[in-house]
Amino acid sequence: MWPILVVHGDLPPSRREDTMFRGMATISFYADDVPAARDWYAQLLGKQAYYAYPPESATPAYVEFRVGDDEDELGIIDRRYAPGGASNPPGGAVVFWHVDNLDAVLGTLLDMGATQYEARTEREAGFVTASVTDPFGNVLGIMYNPHHAEVIAARQRA
Repeated sequence: MWPILVVHGDLPPSRREDTMFRGMATISFYADDVPAARDWYAQLLGKQAYYAYPPESATPAYVEFRVGDDEDELGIIDRRYAPGGASNPPGGAVVFWHVDNLDAVLGTLLDMGATQYEARTEREAGFVTASVTDPFGNVLGIMYNPHHAEVIAARQRA
């Protein structure tokens, strides 16, 4: 029997263990200059990376942040370790992070040197998206997602 794939998390708690995808574990971005990328994301996120390899005494080849309500992981890896088929130009899948104020976050990203990848776009049912390319060539999507906002509000009420 194939596992159940739930797109909107609408299964009752007793069935959630049957889902194939339980949540995002880590997003991996690549950078030629990991310390510069670490510092840029630390400024953007308002927190320092919680993990670096090798340890702080050496130039890191990998750093990791915990982000958001579920402490999702954002890893930044030295581009030397990218898979052979990875392209350098921005593109591929775009991961969208929920933000409460898309316009403010988009402004911050652009002020910090990111460039527009996809302009602010109003979608159906209250969804709003935009994406930028960070100074290291990675596409960073942001979204106001009413469903995500409802899930977080329900958690806070519980």
